[in-house]
Amino acid sequence: MEYFDTLETRSEDQRLGDLAINLPRQVALAQSLKGYGAGYADIHADKIVSPADLASLPVLRKSDLSGAQATSAPFGNYTPFAPSVYSHVFQSPGPIYEPGMTSPDWWRMGRFLYAAGLRHDDIVQNCFSYHLTPAGMMFESGARTIGACVLPAGVGQTELQARAAHDIGVTAYAGTPDFLNIILDKADEMGLDLKINKAVVGGGALFPSLRQSYVDRGIQCVQCYATADLGNIAYESTAMEGMIVDEGVIVEIVTPGTGIPVEPGEVGEVVVTSLNSDYPLIRFATGDLSAQMLGQSPCGRTNMRIKGWMGRADQTAKIKGMFVRPEQVAELVAKTGVDRARVIANRDGQNDTMEVQVEGTNINTAEVETAIMNTLKLRGTVTVHSPGNLPRDGLVIEDKRNYDT
Repeated sequence: MEYFDTLETRSEDQRLGDLAINLPRQVALAQSLKGYGAGYADIHADKIVSPADLASLPVLRKSDLSGAQATSAPFGNYTPFAPSVYSHVFQSPGPIYEPGMTSPDWWRMGRFLYAAGLRHDDIVQNCFSYHLTPAGMMFESGARTIGACVLPAGVGQTELQARAAHDIGVTAYAGTPDFLNIILDKADEMGLDLKINKAVVGGGALFPSLRQSYVDRGIQCVQCYATADLGNIAYESTAMEGMIVDEGVIVEIVTPGTGIPVEPGEVGEVVVTSLNSDYPLIRFATGDLSAQMLGQSPCGRTNMRIKGWMGRADQTAKIKGMFVRPEQVAELVAKTGVDRARVIANRDGQNDTMEVQVEGTNINTAEVETAIMNTLKLRGTVTVHSPGNLPRDGLVIEDKRNYDT
């Protein structure tokens, strides 16, 4: 088995030892930036030496970045350099602005492409957008890192895409999972034989049936989990047993709306700390749900694995005209001392109902009811469960209302 570098096969002790050196530096760098402000004033960076220590730090959300950028454009004082120092400025929906550099594999996509089987003799048709968002540049920089040739195809114009893939002899596709299928169908329609045998995808759902359709055409398709802010977070190898966390980030899985890590295997929100000193995002909440997989990948890469994208963590629901947010549920847990809480929205005829399920021992139902009214500003029924009985599926707000009737 070949690997991109020796970082991928480090022992747990080696990886933790390296983090004990690099993580305090990154936290200290963040502490020096105005964007992190008062929340980092009393933090001792030299004490943050492991992933477990990160739980003591505040969570940074996209809304924090967006708000900061609105008053201090373009990066909201979360970068160590002036905008002109960076090679690129990108815009993602929100809008949120991200910096970029042309230094080798700045977004760390090369590791994913190598794990997917791409090599220096491949020609990659890069169908991610090069317009405003960084996806096209992210995959191009990864392909160039492994020495592959790139056709910067972008999106759309499927007839030209199919013709180029045929004429150039493209061997690998990079883009969203479904666009490759459109190109293949267009090539069939035009009577063109394509040489594509590998596909690296992201930015959308790779359904098992779609992946199988590529396998049936002789194309091995693997996916990554990446964002414009963080670059590569996790990726599949050809073993295709979960997603392996990239060596340039630390991933935590936390209860949505909080910074509290869940138990291994439980579903929660993905929170990422980047070790990129050009853009030190610490405990950045992606808003996505996933879960840690136990053990290591059969491919021999030893870092933590996650199950991939399992939904969105933003579970805000409007009940009886009032918004109920995960942060409020976390506050309810803190006020009442219960182990866990889960708000369930339902309907009784045409009326909204709210049930609050709590888990723990020696729970005073009356006190919980009062806390619900004070925290959620709504009345609801309370159901008490013994420890371990609430689902570990990442939901703290479950909306059971049928909006089709």
